[in-house]
Amino acid sequence: MGEWETWTTDEFGASHEGSVGVLLADGTVPEPAYLMLTEHGAGRTTRLWHAYDGSSGLRPRAHALRAVCSCGWSGPAYPLDWDSIGERRLGEAALDVAETCEQEWDGHTVEVEKAAVALPEELAELLGRLADGIEELVKDSPLAALRAARLLEVTAERTAYWAAHDARRDLSLADTATGLCLSEDGARELLARFGRWSPYS
Repeated sequence: MGEWETWTTDEFGASHEGSVGVLLADGTVPEPAYLMLTEHGAGRTTRLWHAYDGSSGLRPRAHALRAVCSCGWSGPAYPLDWDSIGERRLGEAALDVAETCEQEWDGHTVEVEKAAVALPEELAELLGRLADGIEELVKDSPLAALRAARLLEVTAERTAYWAAHDARRDLSLADTATGLCLSEDGARELLARFGRWSPYS
């Protein structure tokens, strides 16, 4: 597939991996562009949006950019003004459009977070205070902060064990994925990690 710039969040990871997507003039998504690295034609493919500058037949010219996500969501298309771009490098001339796409994806992840199964308010606040407390502790004692983080990790592994087993027994993988706003692969891996079984079982 080649090189591919993406954005992720700590909670949702690859289940909601965002990037700048390219649309051609006919509204289709192009195949990976070919970057020639030697005079003999050797190179590689890429989906980096700024490779689609129309400089060769293997590098078609982007008509518009939009935010896309691995979950299938996509943001609005932003047409590129090639008259204004002129001879400038696309990666520089359309950087503001790419940044707008990233902001669109940020908004998407906010909606994803809202759609996930809700936590009790007091627990959400407690988790926030724990994170703030550990970050504050780093200033005075990095080792104590590391121990606190390790104990938090141990607690997570211990308390999630039965939750993973109960979810596996009582819910379909699709329902688990929907509730956690993960892909089914992501949900399977999470259950397996906390439940301590193979994700391939």
